[in-house]
Amino acid sequence: MANIINYISNTTIPIIIVLIILYGIRDKVRVFDTFLDGAKEGIEIVFKMFPTLLGIFLAIGVLRASGLIDAIVNLITPITNLLEIPSNILPIAILRPISGSASMAVAVDIMQKYGVDTLTGFITSTIMGSTETTFYTIAIYTSAVGIKKTRGILFAALAADIAGMIASTIICRILS
Repeated sequence: MANIINYISNTTIPIIIVLIILYGIRDKVRVFDTFLDGAKEGIEIVFKMFPTLLGIFLAIGVLRASGLIDAIVNLITPITNLLEIPSNILPIAILRPISGSASMAVAVDIMQKYGVDTLTGFITSTIMGSTETTFYTIAIYTSAVGIKKTRGILFAALAADIAGMIASTIICRILS
């Protein structure tokens, strides 16, 4: 069975490519020229998004190196203690909306420090699966299509992230 799935996985993309080429030939479309036009457009989008990505990565580096994340965690801890939210998940709660790779690194650190089968490990995993890299996603989507005013997008997206983090904590506490 594993060999069949492996075979299907390895042949699916080449088959799709051949089907696209055959469809283009049937409709008398210059397939390679169309591909090149799409590739040029993709490069232009990458160049438009590059300053945004550079700014996000720089901000993450500054946050981690400056110790600002630890200061924010120390500031928020009394509130989270009242709500019975473990303070050791706060770094991921802060970084998750900003960067997927930074939050993944923090999640790995949390798992190694507290274990994967602990309440902290469960909450961390659930937060990773139920929240989004909000700033990154908004920056990419809005810069790709040239939107300058994001209006209520940021507030709504951050509210959804906070709801996901609170729900993760509540659900993990109930189930563990």
